[in-house]
Amino acid sequence: MTEQVTHIKTLKQRDMVLFTVSAILLLDTLAAAASGGASSIFWWLFLGTFFFVPFALICAEMGCSYPEQGGIYAWIRDAFGGRWASRATWGYWVNTAVWMPAIYILFAGVFKQMFFPELSLGWQIVIGITLTWVAVLVNIITLDVGKWVPNLGAVLKVIIFLVLIAGAINYTQLHGMANPLTWDTLKPDWGNSLQYIPAIIYGMLGFELVSAGSEEMNDPARDVPRAIFMSGVIIIVLYLFGTMAVLAAIPADHINLVEGLVDTLNLFFAGSAAGEAIVLVLGIAAMYTFFSNGVTWALGCNRAAAEAAMEGELPKIFAIESKTRATPVGAAVLMGIVSTITLGLYGFMSGSNEDLFWSLFAFSAIIFLLPYQGMLLAFVRMRVVDADHPRPYKIPGGLLVAQLCAWTCILVLSLAIVLFIYIPGEGVQMPVAMGVIFMLVLGEVVIRYAENYRRS
Repeated sequence: MTEQVTHIKTLKQRDMVLFTVSAILLLDTLAAAASGGASSIFWWLFLGTFFFVPFALICAEMGCSYPEQGGIYAWIRDAFGGRWASRATWGYWVNTAVWMPAIYILFAGVFKQMFFPELSLGWQIVIGITLTWVAVLVNIITLDVGKWVPNLGAVLKVIIFLVLIAGAINYTQLHGMANPLTWDTLKPDWGNSLQYIPAIIYGMLGFELVSAGSEEMNDPARDVPRAIFMSGVIIIVLYLFGTMAVLAAIPADHINLVEGLVDTLNLFFAGSAAGEAIVLVLGIAAMYTFFSNGVTWALGCNRAAAEAAMEGELPKIFAIESKTRATPVGAAVLMGIVSTITLGLYGFMSGSNEDLFWSLFAFSAIIFLLPYQGMLLAFVRMRVVDADHPRPYKIPGGLLVAQLCAWTCILVLSLAIVLFIYIPGEGVQMPVAMGVIFMLVLGEVVIRYAENYRRS
């Protein structure tokens, strides 16, 4: 039987806002979103209205109504039982283990672009593996210390976005827009740019993450909805204008998924000693935010996996916690191992850091989106079977509006999954599809092993 541990109440409302901004506001997918051209502005607005807002409302209601350690795992467990909760938690956890290498390759690509232009892909993989294990160490320390990694990352992201926007305003006055924003160009493009719509949807997920540490919050019933609403406004405004900034600088078909951010900064500020210094400082800050992204998601996902393992739904190794810090040591170390193996296997099959980034990103994203379907279905079910449960915040409009919000989000996530696997004009992405199938089958093996061990 796992020894019960006491969690330190360390997360305040400010920390939760910064944590959520750090989790959702992604510089790493900004170039991918902008690669859809001017029509990506339409998709930010459209999906912001019909996905981002209802998804935020659902997470606010669930987070303050069911403030249980483990977050998404606990919600799905209460609605559908342990096995489905374990499947969701496995997808949630293993996605982060596969996604961390993607953003750390992005880190290495920016490092190469700024300091060592001749750096080989092999050395970039070594950098990615090193950062993975630094992130593991951060996960093992307590949240009162570890929280400052995502907190600082959130502040730096906001600064970089604001500087990008300011640079774009100045640049367009002198050079105009590289991608003109007109009614014709803003109309949705149903061609190849559909490939990048999932990156926009992906960039809107993560409101539920902070709820994985509910027992470490001072007042989740009060603070979760407030933190979600405040962070949501910051995130969608910065995403919208940040995408416009990239489109102001580089034609959509010339945007590099890895190097697009620094390319944009160079166009805005390079040419003088002061400008070069700005690019250098912002480039280093961007690399830190890539690192903090991995840490932020690992902090939440490892806690969810540890909670599932404590209840016997995942192997006990996931439940190993520090006796002094109550942090998820087992889940964190396993995440480091999976990340390292994945980065090595995919890395040596890729021809460039851009190919490697997108393969890892698409592979991890599909696994990531699946648990959200379970979370949304859990929300629908709990609204019906647990209708009398106290809800400090409740989506206005009654059950019908709540269900409409959930089913709209489920439909949007399903579209994103299809577009990650099937790219218009290119067909099915077999390495991505095979990777997803392998991880889902492995998850079933892991879950059945845990169930057999529990019965014995």
